[in-house]
Order: sequence, then C-alpha cells, then structure tokens
Amino acid sequence: MTKLRFRGMAALLASVTLLISACEKEEGENDTKISSYHSEESHNAGENCMNCHRSGGPGEGWFTIAGTVYDEDQNTPYPGATVRLYTGPGGSGTLKATVEVDLKGNFYTTEQIDFGDGLYAEAEGETSVKHMSSPLTTGQCNQCHGESTGSIHVK
Repeated sequence: MTKLRFRGMAALLASVTLLISACEKEEGENDTKISSYHSEESHNAGENCMNCHRSGGPGEGWFTIAGTVYDEDQNTPYPGATVRLYTGPGGSGTLKATVEVDLKGNFYTTEQIDFGDGLYAEAEGETSVKHMSSPLTTGQCNQCHGESTGSIHVK
C-alpha cells in the first residue's frame, strides 16, 4: 500500500511540474523582436508568421504585426521597404506604427499596437506607395496576402 501511495504522489508531482513548465513560456516575458532594414534574422517569407510567433507558440517573440513585402513581380521579396499603420485610409489620420522591412523582405514587431476599430496599412518602396483600402484588426498580414488576396508589393 505504501508503494502505491508513493507512486500516486510521484505521478501528482510530475503532473504539477509539467503543468507549471508548460505555462512558463506563456506567462513569461515576450522576447523583443523588431525587423530592421539591415537585419537578416527572419525566415519563411510569405508564410503566416503568427502561426509560430504568438503567445504559447514555438517562435521567439509574439508578433503584433508581421508579413512579407514583394517586388512588383509579386514573387521576389523586396528588402528595404517601410510598412506604416494609420488611423485613417490613404495615409491619413494618426501614424500608429512604422515597421522596417528586413533584407529578406519580412517585417515584424513585438511592440504593442492598439488596432482598436481598425488601422490602415501602407507599404512604401523606393518609387511607390501602396495603401490598404480596408482597416486591419489584426497584424497577421500573410494570413490573407498571398493566400486569399494578392501579395503586398511595391517598386
């Protein structure tokens, strides 16, 4: 009977330890990750970054906005672009966030962004600026772009 009680206690202790360690990452500090024009740290261009880079996900940092910008051919990643979020359409209203596109064509940040009732995105390349006509309520840009809508592209 004592062995059985010991095994039960050991199983309970193992379960509690597993539960605590499983929650550590979700309750821990968010890794600061912000793309920059000269960075090459990103990967998986065109994929929905937030499949992994979310609270409890396997990616480092929980992104508030992330995606990929392409050249006008919509196949070649476009490094050095800039993505901005405004409260109004067409670059009007208050600028809420500016995110640099890295050398692999990806942009991302873990900084807090309040999407509120929606923000309007613009992507600026060397010679063009593209505006989203509808407001965003999430920063998962590659969830739609490249899937159900065309890629984000500039020239």
